[in-house]
Amino acid sequence: MMMKGLSWKQIIILINNDNKIKFIEKSSTYITSMNRALKNIKSKVMANFIWFDQSSIIIVTNKVVLPLDLQIIEKYVKNTNHIEANKVKAFCLPQSKSYLKIISIFYLLENTNIPILVDIVELIIKSNHIFNNIVVVSRLRIIKMSPKSDMAII
Repeated sequence: MMMKGLSWKQIIILINNDNKIKFIEKSSTYITSMNRALKNIKSKVMANFIWFDQSSIIIVTNKVVLPLDLQIIEKYVKNTNHIEANKVKAFCLPQSKSYLKIISIFYLLENTNIPILVDIVELIIKSNHIFNNIVVVSRLRIIKMSPKSDMAII
């Protein structure tokens, strides 16, 4: 199953509700001014439009944003007259989504005939330093490799 998430051409701005409403009211003016600021640094990125959800404003661009472009947009938004800069929490790009496949784990718990439980695997993942910055967003599935094998795929 494929799910469409945010694109790398979108900048997420976490902002409070009052500032969000003020920003959206004059969004067409802000788009024009942002594009002028980006053009001044000879960037090929252009802001296309602005939309919002419950907790953020999302600026959609024509290309993937480079760090310098992100700084210019951040500086512009924080210097806008109607926005309180201290209430703008963060500027970020969407994070990547990856799939994790763990193979060759014993299917049965040691010295028992009980299959390994998802809770045990989640505990192992949380306690291992390799997975410090990884967030598991869906329930893990444990699949036995074959009827005659004692190994599992997670």
